[in-house]
Amino acid sequence: MKNITISDVAKHAGVSKSTVSQYLNGRYEYMSEHTRKKVEYSIRELNYRPNIIARSLSQKSTFTVGIIVANILHSFSTHIIRAIELNFNKHGFHTIVCNADDEPEKERQYIEMLMAKQVDGMIIFPTGDNLDLYEQMKKKKYPIVFMDRTIEGLGIPSILLENEQAAEMAVKALTDNGHSRIAMLTAPITRNITPRLERIDGYKKALVSRGIQVKDEYIHSVEVEEMKVSLRNMFKLDQRPEAIIAGSDRVLVEILNFAKENQFVIPQDLAVIGIDDVSFANLFTPQLTTISQPTTQMANKAVELLLQQIKGDQKLSDYKTIRFGGQLNMRQSH
Repeated sequence: MKNITISDVAKHAGVSKSTVSQYLNGRYEYMSEHTRKKVEYSIRELNYRPNIIARSLSQKSTFTVGIIVANILHSFSTHIIRAIELNFNKHGFHTIVCNADDEPEKERQYIEMLMAKQVDGMIIFPTGDNLDLYEQMKKKKYPIVFMDRTIEGLGIPSILLENEQAAEMAVKALTDNGHSRIAMLTAPITRNITPRLERIDGYKKALVSRGIQVKDEYIHSVEVEEMKVSLRNMFKLDQRPEAIIAGSDRVLVEILNFAKENQFVIPQDLAVIGIDDVSFANLFTPQLTTISQPTTQMANKAVELLLQQIKGDQKLSDYKTIRFGGQLNMRQSH
């Protein structure tokens, strides 16, 4: 079979090769609706497939971006990835998604692999332990955006939740319902993961502002596999917590499993609020009170910032950390 070329499409549609090229690059503003439909029909009729390698060489772009997510098991991460992919697809970009499993070495391997593939830029949920690599990327003016986490002093544009505000909203909802013995459970903070640290800080500040003593025995930050033991120890205290804030969706699942195994009735025996919404929040009995992140808006902002860098419209030094407010979904578990 003959390879169909852009010249064949142009001849079939009765337009110039530059018009077909503009169509392929999504620059529809340079042509009429009638012309666009002619080109579209010809591409479909001839079963034309653009030569991606040739296109990359001519435009000095692979039209591909990388997404390195810290842990793909988080519902927040999957929603963000989907929104990013949808947005980039509209701009004619493909995405490569990599899951680092919160392992710095795995993250390093993925960054190096994506750079070797000459992707045009990356959106990274950073583990925080590859500072030298992040600095090299910044020095090379490589297009990069951090998502969900930031690294102070590095100057890489970052998209985050107002984490302290989210924790404050959770504390307020619980204290408004008469709770004062409020615990908090998060994943480990050994690598200074931004959301975890900020949510704990927000929790502490919210308690202090309400005249409630901060108790270290009510704050646990451990691996998921250790959470059951950690919760068991917490609820063996003479004054056990009457409410608990889950630092993430995965933590919330562990708390709910613990409550079920110990026959705790929510919220009578234990009030629960989760930071990060979960798909089953309305299906659970009672329905779960959560604080959700505006994932679509956050993803779209990340895409916007990365595209600006790819196109050379903005420099890394022009950016600052951008934060989005969370939303308290008042249900029945608190």
